[in-house]
Amino acid sequence: MAVDVEKLRAFCTRQWDESALPELIDYIRIPNKSPLFDPDWEAHGYMDRAVEQFASWCRRQDIPGMQLDVVRLPGRTPLIYIDIPGASDATVLLYGHLDKQPEMTGWRKGLGPWEPVIENERLYGRGGADDGYATFASLIAIRALMAQQIPHARCVVIIEACEESGSPDLPFYIEALANRIGTPDLVICLDSGCGNYDQLWCTTSLRGLVGGELSIEILEEGVHSGDAGGIVPSSFRILRQLLDRVEDCSTGRIREDEFYATIPTARIEQARAAAGILAEQVYRKFPFVPGAGPAEHDHAELILNRTWRPALAITGADGLPAIADAGNVLRAGTAVKLSLRIPPTADAAAASAKLKSLLESESPCGASVTFKPDWSAGGWHAPLMASWLEQAVNKASLNYFGGPAMHMGEGGTIPFMGMLGEKFPEAQFLVTGVLGPHANAHGPNEFLHLPTAKKVTCCVAEVIASHYSRGIKHQT
Repeated sequence: MAVDVEKLRAFCTRQWDESALPELIDYIRIPNKSPLFDPDWEAHGYMDRAVEQFASWCRRQDIPGMQLDVVRLPGRTPLIYIDIPGASDATVLLYGHLDKQPEMTGWRKGLGPWEPVIENERLYGRGGADDGYATFASLIAIRALMAQQIPHARCVVIIEACEESGSPDLPFYIEALANRIGTPDLVICLDSGCGNYDQLWCTTSLRGLVGGELSIEILEEGVHSGDAGGIVPSSFRILRQLLDRVEDCSTGRIREDEFYATIPTARIEQARAAAGILAEQVYRKFPFVPGAGPAEHDHAELILNRTWRPALAITGADGLPAIADAGNVLRAGTAVKLSLRIPPTADAAAASAKLKSLLESESPCGASVTFKPDWSAGGWHAPLMASWLEQAVNKASLNYFGGPAMHMGEGGTIPFMGMLGEKFPEAQFLVTGVLGPHANAHGPNEFLHLPTAKKVTCCVAEVIASHYSRGIKHQT
């Protein structure tokens, strides 16, 4: 049976407006920060609250034969596991997460991380787009097919609660649930981005991430800067020297070859195609201050910079008092949090070891320098998309967005994808999402673009239907 596009669109829109949106609004109010940012998450109870809210909504969907378990391994964040029977033994695995990044400063007046606000079809607040919407999109898509009696394969939905911490618990759950999951031949991940809100964007790669805390200590206590200046090296100057080992501060280029990987020709061509669509939006989506601009102006090169080349960010610092409290003291030390994105195919463990070696060897002026890694997540490079899936995503994009599907890498990291890519090398992948221009995941003013969430839900339904049809044709 062919999908009735208008009926499916109407069903998904109604379910989003009447059922999913009120739940997402309540979810945004829960400060269920990922364990990396809330070590006492278990005692606080916010994660359990979010998990139980999502599980309760899922159970109310009354999907025939659905089995839902909140799985809890000792000492680990919980995981929602949903198993929905289908008309074939093939398996579609759908993935999302419900843990959140921390608050971050800079929210504009009237907005906040735990205060949901709807404005111009945008739902503001932490976690709606990254990645709370995925649970609702997954089940609404499946229900939309059921409403038209469109057959689909067995569907397994996994919603984890530590993705923003690098998914440290997920491998243990995948191992524990291996027999129940089986071998999916299609994986749909709804935790990625989109270049614009005008078409479906398929993620072709994700960068890896290594990082940790770099600490420099030069004194046992702070001293008068007039007394010590010129004798005691500044810990901040030592920090600058160390960072310069990693990054050329004049260009932002990462220095060592070990942090790079060869970019496949196909991905370069896709970057050029995406640049042709996005043009200046590649960088104008970021809130530059007046007069500021991107590192360079070749749009395709900017896309490759954020998807296939390493980049360093300093995401936090200790030892620096607020300006209002900054007396004339040469401080005892400085500590910063480093985040180094690495190419999709780079070895994260080797990159982390190289970073530690660069920073700790031959410390300037004999300062005490330590680097404590806390992130080491590999990237992911999608297998070649099968012709049936390429046709399905393009058809879905045309049906619900009105424009063809686009293919582009993303600069973020989803550890689950690399894990699944290794475990299920024969699987096909549709990695997509709603994080488009100005959505600002992890930062202030994060929002979910509601029309895009609804359209992505429709596209997921269409692809699941096409997956089943393809299987039937293949068998015959």
